[in-house]
Amino acid sequence: MRVALAATLFAEPDLLLLDEPTNYLDLEGTLWLQDHLARYPRTLIVISHDRDLLDTSVGQILSLEHRKLTLYRGGYTDFERRRAERLLLDQKLAKKQDAQRKHIQAFIDRFKAKATKARQAQSRVKMLEKMAPVTAVVLSDVLPINIPEPDRLLSPPIVAIDDVSVGYTPGKPVLKGLNIRIDNDDRIALLGSNGNGKSTLVKLIAARLEPMSGSITRASRLKIAYFAQHQLDELDSESTVYQHVRELMPDATEAKVRAVAGSLGFSALNADKQVASLSGGEKARLMMGLATFGGPHLLILDEPTNHLDIDSRAALIEAINEYSGAVILVSHDRHLLDACADRLWLVADGKVKTFDGDLGDYRRRVLSDRDDSGDRNRAERGTKSARDSERRKGGAAPRPAGKPLRQRVQRAEAEVTRLTNEIKKLDVALSDGQLFARDPGKAAAMGKMRSEHAVALAKAEEDWLAAGAALEAAGN
Repeated sequence: MRVALAATLFAEPDLLLLDEPTNYLDLEGTLWLQDHLARYPRTLIVISHDRDLLDTSVGQILSLEHRKLTLYRGGYTDFERRRAERLLLDQKLAKKQDAQRKHIQAFIDRFKAKATKARQAQSRVKMLEKMAPVTAVVLSDVLPINIPEPDRLLSPPIVAIDDVSVGYTPGKPVLKGLNIRIDNDDRIALLGSNGNGKSTLVKLIAARLEPMSGSITRASRLKIAYFAQHQLDELDSESTVYQHVRELMPDATEAKVRAVAGSLGFSALNADKQVASLSGGEKARLMMGLATFGGPHLLILDEPTNHLDIDSRAALIEAINEYSGAVILVSHDRHLLDACADRLWLVADGKVKTFDGDLGDYRRRVLSDRDDSGDRNRAERGTKSARDSERRKGGAAPRPAGKPLRQRVQRAEAEVTRLTNEIKKLDVALSDGQLFARDPGKAAAMGKMRSEHAVALAKAEEDWLAAGAALEAAGN
């Protein structure tokens, strides 16, 4: 994925189309990609379930729902808020129109047979026919993800690793000198580029890899659930969901097995689906349900979101936060890590260390490291850009990049002016000392509107500066 992305980005196309570009990237690669796309000077269209990428890298969201496209300005968080507001309004309008339709229909039913009212009844029939229906869009409900609770908590630590070295080739450990303690309520995220040993570490903790040296102590009766993206291939494609659950419950009644399948999100006939016919998200749900069957004390999730959409990722976050056992996370989804992890371990240079800071600090560190390494190649990239520019000048007609950029600057400048004027008007109104005593509700609403305008103004100013910088970089 990194090679494919590098080849595509290096070409600097006028129109860049990306479909789930963060799948199979590590967190470090994802952070770099977000930063790069946010500064990409040309047109970008991206399909992604990574809400952090959508918040940092795009300025508009085009939502496809019920065969209809709706454009929202801003990142994903703005889109989510505005969509919720629109849906609430649509539901109110639909309810109001439904009542109006019933009232008109009642008039028609009552008077259509009366000669004196027949004409009025007929006019109302035409009114009903012309009344464009307001569709109250109902979002598809995402089934919750259930992680069974452990039957009882164990005495801490549940895992203790002392001076351990681990790897795959004798004499060549991937990690060494490990001294780690895991307790019942830990929420740990593993940081570090792919190839530094994160998966090796979780396999060691999950007892899927033996240490080369040192000692590991696990609590008596410790149950560990381990979920990794590659495990989806371990599912029997010819078997059904019911059969996979039955293997874990050989002596249970059919009703009990189907009840458990239903709790995994496969109720009724869905339990009889073959694995081969399941979507990637459905396979992930099934595999996670099978892995956590029986109530683990420690849950290890290695890239659990690759096949989940945004709503399913939200369901996973809720499930993790409601789960009382310990959790270890490896993920490129920063939103998931922000919402669930309270400890960060950095896996790098054959060591595992506590990272002193939050994910914002780690992002700045990753981007700083990339920028430092990129300085060595910047001159070569500048030379290539100059050659490409000369080639375009001598060949086909140059792309009119200046016009859309100037329009973008003008739109942003107009928005800044509008919001500034609105804030001035609100400030004048709010400066009236009698307003709060005369109409406290109106004063509060105006204060809230003033705050919202201030946030929007800050974003508009950022857009204005970015557009101006892009126009200047384009030489216009």
